[in-house]
Amino acid sequence: MKLSRLYQPRNPAFWMMIALNVLSSVFAWILRSYPLSTPALVVLAGVALANALLGMWFAWRLVRDDAPAGDERARGRGM
Repeated sequence: MKLSRLYQPRNPAFWMMIALNVLSSVFAWILRSYPLSTPALVVLAGVALANALLGMWFAWRLVRDDAPAGDERARGRGM
């Protein structure tokens, strides 16, 4: 498993992972910055947790997937 597989700008899963990580930061900032009622806190924390899990799933998928079909350099056969 190579961590360098995370960087795949041509793969839509890469951009989903980036967007979800940015959104996780926004959720964390909101949860720490604003006094929220208990129901709002529970809902926002649940959404933030689901968002973080989905972002980790995309990252895991990027790391574990084989190289794309046309990407010869990623397979080690290119220049």
